[in-house]
Amino acid sequence: MPRILSLIASSTEIVCALGFGGQLVGRSHECDFPTSVQSLPFCTEPKFNVDGTSAEIDQRVKSILQEALSVYRIDEIKLKELKPDIIITQSQCEVCAVSMSDVNKAVNGLMGSKLQIVSLEPNQLTDLWNDINLVSEALKVPNEGKKLVRELKQRIKNIEDEARKIVKKPTVACIEWIDPLMAAGNWMPELVELGGGINLFGESGKHSPWMNWDNLKESDPDIILILPCGYNIERTKSEMTPLIEKLDWFQLKAVKNRQVYITDGNQYFNRPGPRLVESLEIIAEILHPIYFNFGHENIGWELLDTKL
Repeated sequence: MPRILSLIASSTEIVCALGFGGQLVGRSHECDFPTSVQSLPFCTEPKFNVDGTSAEIDQRVKSILQEALSVYRIDEIKLKELKPDIIITQSQCEVCAVSMSDVNKAVNGLMGSKLQIVSLEPNQLTDLWNDINLVSEALKVPNEGKKLVRELKQRIKNIEDEARKIVKKPTVACIEWIDPLMAAGNWMPELVELGGGINLFGESGKHSPWMNWDNLKESDPDIILILPCGYNIERTKSEMTPLIEKLDWFQLKAVKNRQVYITDGNQYFNRPGPRLVESLEIIAEILHPIYFNFGHENIGWELLDTKL
């Protein structure tokens, strides 16, 4: 059986969904689901202090990138000790996780010729299906990959079919970073549309775009979803001050109507793995609670107390 090293949280979830969790020998510092993987050694870490405000973290990351440096560090000694047969990484985002170039540098001269590196590049839902198939082929279980994709697609279709029947669809702004403001791109516009909403910012298949306060104020969305990359619900709530202190915050339609929602972006929306289906479920039950109830409230999302 192959010794697998997964360096992305989403690929770790894919490997486990395919039934190969027992073959994982290592992970990234961000891989924490399913909980069984938390006992595995990790061989990556960020080069910046992850504590601090959204603005401080943004500046630290930008400072590293301006010097043409990688945002993450790979423990080459640990990598050699783990002796993986397959390493799964990504080439989608230099900021999100260890990249293909990082891995190539780390394994150069350290590993044998039999080592297989699988690089994923998820930009939209179609890419997720491709990535699952790519991983399953590397693990020599292509049929299991196809089966998993069929199951996930069917769950999505069930929601899409029900959402199509809904006549009134709310406008939705998905915020992926609070300070400075960033809208959600990639697969998020697709999920909003599938869940019965009208996405206002970000384009399917494209990286998340920066935005400013005037953009949000002028669009005046019916619903605002807050899903900062890498943040859970509690961390997100603690970061809301830059938005709430805006003079016009309480004039926004979504705020006045109590339609601002804090979500666990780290566990769901920011991970292009099997749980993007759960992310869609969260969106559907937020947008249309009369039609959908998957039980994610207080786990994957909370209503923001707009009186804060």
